[in-house]
Amino acid sequence: MTCGTLLAPVPAQAATAGAATTGAPPTVEEQRLDLAVPQEILRRSGFDAVAPEFARELRAAGSYRQAGRLVDREGARLWRRAVDRAQGRGPSGGDLSRDDDRPLYWARLGMTRELRGWEPGFALDARGRAALLDRLERTSRGQDSIDFGARTKGVKRVLATGFDPFTLDRDIRISNPSGATALALDGTVIRTADGPARVETAVFPVRWDDFAAGTVERALRPVLPKVDLFTTVSQGRVGRIDVERFNGAWRGGFPDNDDLSRTETVPVSDPASQPQWTATTLPYRAITAADTGRFPVYDHTSVTEIPAGQSAPVVREDGPTAGSTARAGGGGDYLSNEIAYRATLLRDRLGLKVPGGHVHTPVLEFGAGNTDPSTGTVTDPEFLRNRRDIVAQIRAIVGVAAAAPRG
Repeated sequence: MTCGTLLAPVPAQAATAGAATTGAPPTVEEQRLDLAVPQEILRRSGFDAVAPEFARELRAAGSYRQAGRLVDREGARLWRRAVDRAQGRGPSGGDLSRDDDRPLYWARLGMTRELRGWEPGFALDARGRAALLDRLERTSRGQDSIDFGARTKGVKRVLATGFDPFTLDRDIRISNPSGATALALDGTVIRTADGPARVETAVFPVRWDDFAAGTVERALRPVLPKVDLFTTVSQGRVGRIDVERFNGAWRGGFPDNDDLSRTETVPVSDPASQPQWTATTLPYRAITAADTGRFPVYDHTSVTEIPAGQSAPVVREDGPTAGSTARAGGGGDYLSNEIAYRATLLRDRLGLKVPGGHVHTPVLEFGAGNTDPSTGTVTDPEFLRNRRDIVAQIRAIVGVAAAAPRG
């Protein structure tokens, strides 16, 4: 059911065969690391030493196998360090708020840049390097460490996902509250009206090509059959939370974190059986009726479609009509909509009856006097309050959804 060609671990003998390749230049996303704001965020969180230490260990790796073990260990260590910091364990590492998702993002980019440019003392071809980069992405995002342990009677299992910061050329200071929520909730237990719920999380990149390569399906396919509830989460509209009712099979082309655009039908496996729309099975009535926090919560049903037999897109406030072609789901036509589409399509293709869908958080805003990215600070009291309140409200929404009766 997964889409695209996935990068599997490469055996050492295959990875080291042939002539070595020289290190590749940094990506557009990695080049932003050299700006002042990312460096300040890393320094003020204590994550500024992550990439240099990783680079030193890479230089000491004497084989592809050693490099693979290093990547797996250090990627997982970065994810666990970010989760621990967000949940108040261990040293803070600096004066930046513990609940900040940005140190993880920028430290990971520092590691991928080092790995991309690394020139080892043994032969390493492009395929081998790509596989190492893929392993680093997965481990440092929590994608391969989703583990609920043995089934415990009365304890529900909940999966939630978040995203990296994005639109960084607009404002390099941006934090993504969905990523902060993932760090805050990973491995925690939420007490609900129907008993405890154990939450596991992962974070995904804001890059079109990673989604086309199957990163969502690869991470979620082993997990969805084991959960009682799942929700993908992303940053959405100003001042509101939306439970997105419908997801569309369309990419609208907005540039991603590597400044790449894709305008096309969402690429999945078996496109002949691909639906134009998928729907949430989250208990949206219970969620919207509950008092979960200061932001209003909406059952969002609007979509953009090309009606059957027509050629021009129209907005439908009450969902898609029969036979229509998707041009935007409730969550738009960007990667928020796409992760919701892919996750719910996977649910349906696996024949699962588990509640699942997408929740959009409010936009995480800076304080009124700190809106100019060229002169503003990387944090302020209103920014901290907004992020804290968003994370708390998404936690409460997850608790409501986990307690709601099915059907």
